Amino acid sequence: MEKKIRAAADLAAIKAFLTRGVENVYPSAEALEKKLLSGDKLTIYLGVDPTGPDLHLGHAIPMRKLAELQKLGHKIILLIGDFTAMIGDPTDKAAVRQPLTRAQVLANCKSYKEQASKILDFGGKNPVEMKFNSAWLAKMKFADILELTSHFTVQQMVQRDMFKRRVEEDKPIAITEFLYPLMQAYDSVVMDVDLEVGGNDQTFNMLAGRDLMKILKNKEKFVVTSKLLTDPTGKKMGKTEGNMITLGDSPEDMYGKVMSWSDDMIASGFELLTDVPIKEVEEMVHTMEQGENPMTFKRQLAKKIVSSLISLKAGKDAEANFTNVHQKHEQPEEMPEFKMQNSKLKIVDALVESGLVQSKTDARRQIEQGGVKVDGEVVRDVGATVKAPAVLQKGKRHFVKLI
Repeated sequence: MEKKIRAAADLAAIKAFLTRGVENVYPSAEALEKKLLSGDKLTIYLGVDPTGPDLHLGHAIPMRKLAELQKLGHKIILLIGDFTAMIGDPTDKAAVRQPLTRAQVLANCKSYKEQASKILDFGGKNPVEMKFNSAWLAKMKFADILELTSHFTVQQMVQRDMFKRRVEEDKPIAITEFLYPLMQAYDSVVMDVDLEVGGNDQTFNMLAGRDLMKILKNKEKFVVTSKLLTDPTGKKMGKTEGNMITLGDSPEDMYGKVMSWSDDMIASGFELLTDVPIKEVEEMVHTMEQGENPMTFKRQLAKKIVSSLISLKAGKDAEANFTNVHQKHEQPEEMPEFKMQNSKLKIVDALVESGLVQSKTDARRQIEQGGVKVDGEVVRDVGATVKAPAVLQKGKRHFVKLI
């Protein structure tokens, strides 16, 4: 492996890495800056458990930090927690997670590399390496696990807020949940990493790896925790909360979902998900405080997110589509088609069979709430029928042409 990389000339990039969107640096930002400026080629990783089939903007934030270091020449590893996902990370969970099967986990991560490639480079002279922690965790013997547990105490584990709450509420804590941070910690040791990057909700798990690295290898492991993208209630945007924007979303859906964010998410969105200089973001905030319409900046944010994850053309097209559909109240020029077997179909069945909703129950709920239109007219009768040709619409962004 190449020992040295260019560093001194990248001081500005290093300082941006250490500050932008960063919650904490362990042991300190100063120590990590010194290490990055040394020119040593570091091994850095982000771990992702495939508990669902989609990566989302919550994953994009630390992946963008990895991309910064990849451009500086460091070795980057995207670790797929195919073994740990079967147990489930207890972070922020009020109850024991339902375990996943091996088949479910493998199915979930099938397209992770394709999705992650929208941010990370898996080719070129310094490609990101993808690893799977089942390669070592699945091979551990019981004696190995006992040895690993000897380095941690129950007191360390119950310091976690979620475990404290469960104890106070007399809710169960599975032994496997205590083992999860140990397994994540062991990932760092096996890969012999210098730095781990992750969301600030992963601080406990990442610091466990830092402790284990000191114990087993007498080596410093740096940890960088990124800020989280949260909704107005303070909950992170993610799979569990059901409010995520996935890296596989269409440009139109991605743009529209950003436009549905509250105004107080604009600044954090720019900071965490774009390269717009922080000084400009601060100026936007000041301008909005002076009375400027936040919609102007939210549109800029939506376009930049789509452009960076898909393409500049996709960003422009998504913006135009949003203007037509939401501001001019026009239908999009292109939409998926659904071929009906008969010229007439119950609207509930049409919604389900065309893929606009997942179930008849959801279809009825959408109709009763006034969220369904046929050719621009709201339909409130769950027993109504629809004839082809027609345009079936759910909500503000989802259209299907019935033929």
